[in-house]
Formats: sequence, structure tokens, C-alpha cells
Amino acid sequence: MPRSLVDSSVLDAIAGAQAAARERRTKTVVVGGAPREIPVPFPSPGDWRDCPIYFLILDRFNNPSASPRGTWNRRFNFRQGGTFEGVRAQLGYLEELGIKAIWLSPVLKNSRPDTWEYNYHGYGAQDFLNVDERFASDGTLATAERELTALVDEAHARGIHVILDIVLNHAARVFDYVTASGTTAVIADAGVMNGPLGSEPSVRWLNGLGFSRGDWQNALPTPGALHADDAVWPAELQHHLFFRRRGAKLTDTPGPGGFVRGDFGDMRQLVVEYDATVPGEEAIRARLGAAPVLNLLIRAHAYLVARYDFDGFRIDTVKYVAPEAVETFGNAIREYALSAGKKNFFTFGEVYDNEETIARFIGRNGGSGEGFGVDAALDFPLFHALPRIAKGQGDVADLRRVFSLRKAQESALLSSHGEAGRYFVSFLDNHDQHERFKHPLTPAIQVMLGYTLLFTLQGIPCLYYGSEQGLEGTVDGAGNAELKSNESTREALWGKPGAFSTNSSMFVAIRRLATLRQDEPTFSFGRLYFREVSGNGTDFGHSTGKGGIVAFSRILCDREVVVVANTGTVQFTGSVIIDADLSAGAATMAIVYSNAAATGTRPVRRGTMTFYRDGPVSSGPAAAVDVRLDASEVQILRRPTAP
Repeated sequence: MPRSLVDSSVLDAIAGAQAAARERRTKTVVVGGAPREIPVPFPSPGDWRDCPIYFLILDRFNNPSASPRGTWNRRFNFRQGGTFEGVRAQLGYLEELGIKAIWLSPVLKNSRPDTWEYNYHGYGAQDFLNVDERFASDGTLATAERELTALVDEAHARGIHVILDIVLNHAARVFDYVTASGTTAVIADAGVMNGPLGSEPSVRWLNGLGFSRGDWQNALPTPGALHADDAVWPAELQHHLFFRRRGAKLTDTPGPGGFVRGDFGDMRQLVVEYDATVPGEEAIRARLGAAPVLNLLIRAHAYLVARYDFDGFRIDTVKYVAPEAVETFGNAIREYALSAGKKNFFTFGEVYDNEETIARFIGRNGGSGEGFGVDAALDFPLFHALPRIAKGQGDVADLRRVFSLRKAQESALLSSHGEAGRYFVSFLDNHDQHERFKHPLTPAIQVMLGYTLLFTLQGIPCLYYGSEQGLEGTVDGAGNAELKSNESTREALWGKPGAFSTNSSMFVAIRRLATLRQDEPTFSFGRLYFREVSGNGTDFGHSTGKGGIVAFSRILCDREVVVVANTGTVQFTGSVIIDADLSAGAATMAIVYSNAAATGTRPVRRGTMTFYRDGPVSSGPAAAVDVRLDASEVQILRRPTAP
């Protein structure tokens, strides 16, 4: 078990992955009884837009050896018992679904006491080098390491990449604060938060049983005198000055420096931007460099890539970390991955905010502008619009506004309009929401309308675990939907009868969308144009309001695919503008997908049409395809044969 960043096991793993890439090593993995040979390290995908992602919470996905510890669909704030082997056992299921990447919730060792509430999700690391033995089939570290390696290897052998969820912002509750009234896990006080440097309260580090030690105030004994469950690891991180020590954050709005300061609940914020170049820091700088905390995090995560062959990182709570540090981390990990043969290692961040704030952390817009930084972000602006629109509860014009603002914010990054999708991982729900997209009262046709738009708009689509089995969130004791917190969207999937059925209606429908996206590169790489619609075939304008029409074209080279969705409650009969040049000579467009089982072709018309936009009315020659959609129906249309 590595205890330090200079342990031989850490240094050998980092160098070994680089050597394996240079020597073009391979390994044999047995899948379904048949051997498959894979490169080591496993190469990156050519473009992540080709890789629909499946996000799962390890503790809540599957355990083939034991039932969930609590009722699978009741809110349960403790560990349910999911394992690495549980994920590996369902890789064939995910492959059949059409998934090309799985995003694993954090695997690093968390605080030891499993009696603590909310100590199951993995976002409170106590050890940044070692995986959590609770995910092993026998509860030991050696088995956890072996089974995680087997999971990643088999995923690769099936053509599935593996993204690891990591946290740079904070560690677990590894110390308590010392106050006049005693020790406390949380301080939420403006005076503590905003006091001058040097006014931080003292801290007492926690031992492996979760108790603060009075003799561990600020300073810790030498690492050799500590147990692996005590305080925080690796040893280089055992310095109270490397933690903010200001109590809980008081706001979610970035402050001076462009990030949010303060503990994330009772999890302890790291000073990732720690500067050891100032007077008095010479000893720390000599041992750990000018940016000691950031250097430690970079080395630890390079080790994880080397040791387990991960293909990407999702970075939690990014806007709580200094943008320059995020940029440096992204660049450093990218360079290490390149040296180890991964030419497109993917990093995307959780920036739970608007487009402008996201842009501060992503790509060349982020940090100092010296490097590229983190590749992409979770698409919260789209999330705030798309689910409501799909259910007829939001103004369809909001969807156009999201992508219009995006082009403006990302203008410095784009070499073509089609590239905007590279920088966002899009989703309809996840573990941080109070309810799943499929609410118990949401009709299946509306659910599939939402997923169709998710898979056909620009972005890298991400499916939340269990969505393909129709999970609706937890219920209370009376069987009523319980939508009170994000704990309500974290069911123990394997407890559901038929949890991994490949014949369920939702699984079959989502698999069809994933196949369509794989077969139609236009959805991954094409430009995006929102289209005007008409009810009379002559007068065209963009639809607005709740229950309106979502209409857009995806265009790649000389191919146009049209997506039209009726978010209203009555049938829509009308026309949608299409590209006149690309449709030249076409008399019809074929319906290649409908969530209401519509089939056949629709006529293409040409002539003089009038457009009503924000400004003067204009008229001119144009082309349109006639459509008829039932309530909540979405159709995908393209020319019957490629031009």
C-alpha cells in the first residue's frame, strides 16, 4: 500500500506506464470465455463525442454477492454495498445498451467509519493514493486493487472507456475545529471565513475511528506513527496549512480569485492554490515545490492513471478551486497521459453555474490562458432548460438561447460551428438533483422525447444509471414518491426486480437511440441550426412558449438530418425549414425514428416563403419538409438515401 508520493510503487507505476506505451505492450483479457488482446496502456478514443457515457454510483449499482443493505428504492443515507465486481458483471449489459464510456463515482478510500451518514458516495477522500477496500468482494485492499484492474481491463476489451470521478477541492472530514465551546465538525461563521490570514482556528486531526485527538492539534506525529485510517494520506498532505481551515462555505458565488472558498459541508477544503514562493515557505518549497498542494494532487492522479489505466477524469466541485490551478492540473494530466500513450485523455468539470462561469474554467478561456486546461464541463445550462421543455413545462425558445450564448462564450475555442459539442457533457438528471427526469407522473413518450433530444443535440450525452430501467426516484414508507433531496435519486439498482433486463421498454428505446447516434456521425460532429416552423406552409418563424415545437438540423458535410419535437398536448401538422441546397432534388425525407412509432416519408416542398424573425419580415425561395406529430412526439428525418 503506497503511503507517500515517493514510494517506489508510485514512481514505478508512473514510469512503467510510460515504458509500456513506448514498447507497445499488450495484455490478454478473457471476456465471455474468449481471449481478447488489448494495448497497454489502452489508447484514447479518436473523439469523445463518439462515446455516450453512463454514470454510475459504485455503492448503488450492483453487488452480485449480496442484496442491498437497505430497501433498494427507499431513501437510505448509508452504504448499500455496491462493488467493482458488480460493475464488471454488467459490462456486457452496458455494451449491449450502446455505452462507449462509463463514469465511475470516486473509488479512493474514504473516511473509515461506515456508521456515518452520507459516507457512501465516495466524494470524501481520506487517502488520495489507495482505493477503498469496501468496493472489494472480500473487503480487502489487495482484492479491491485486483478487481478494479479487472474491471477496467474488461471494459477496454469490450471497447468501453473508463472515466474516474475525482475531487481536487476537498478531502474528507479529517479534522475537527477547536472552538471556545469545544471541537466541532462544521463552522458556518462569516467572521471565521473572512478573518485575516493567521486567524484560522486550530484543528484536531481525526483518528481512524472518527474521533479527534487532543494531542493531534494542528501538528501530527511522524507518518510512521500513524495508522492508514488516521488523518489524511499521502504523508506529504499531512500539514494543516494545506487546508483552508475557514469553516463551511457561505456562498456558491465565486469570489475574489474566481472561485468559492470554504469547506464543502463537513469535508475539508484544500488550499489547491497554495503558494510556497513567499518568504517563510522555503522549507516547504524545497521539499514539495512552489505549488505543493497542486503538485501533490497532480502526482497522485498521474499514479491513478498509471496504476489502473483510466481514460479520463470527471472533476467534482470545480468552481471551488482556483481557475489557474484547474488549468495547470488539466495540462499536467494531459501531458502525463500523452507520455503514456493516451493521446486524448478526457477531463471534464462540474461547474454548477451559468455559461459565463463555466467558460472561466474550461479550455483557453480558463485560468491564465497559457494552456488549454480542462477539456469540457457538465452541461448545466442545457440541463436547466431541456428537461422542462421535454415535458412541455418550459419555453422552447430557451433551447435556442442556450446554444446561441454558447457560441458567443466559446468563440475563441471553435474552429467550426460543429465543434461546440466537444466542450460539454450533456445530461437530463444525475446524483445531485432532487428528482430523476422520469418522475412517476411523467409519461414514457415524454421521457423518450427528452432522451431523443439529448442524443441528437450537440454535446456528449451522459445517461444516469438506472434511467434505462425506468427508475423514478425513491419512495417513502407509503409508496409515494419522495422528492426531498439528492439522496432520493440514488437507488440501489440491483435490488430492483429484473434490474438488468435487456428487454425492458426503456432499455430497448435508449439502445435504439445509441445505435442511431453511432450510425449517424452527423449527431456527433455536425453543425446545429434551429429551424423555423409553419402551420400553414407559407409563413415561418421560430416556435416559442411552453408546449411549442423544437426543430433543428444537424449538418455534416453534405448530409442534413432534421429533428422535430412537439412538446405540446395536441397534434401538430405543419412544415419545417430545411437546407434548400442539400435537399435539392429530394422529393421526400424519411422518418428514421419516432418515439410514437411513426414511419414512412414526408414530402419536401419548395417555393417562396415568408419569414418572421426578430426584425423585418423577409420573403424568398426556400425548402421545407411537411410533418405531422402527435402530442409529445419527436421524429428524426433524413433523405431516404445519402446524397
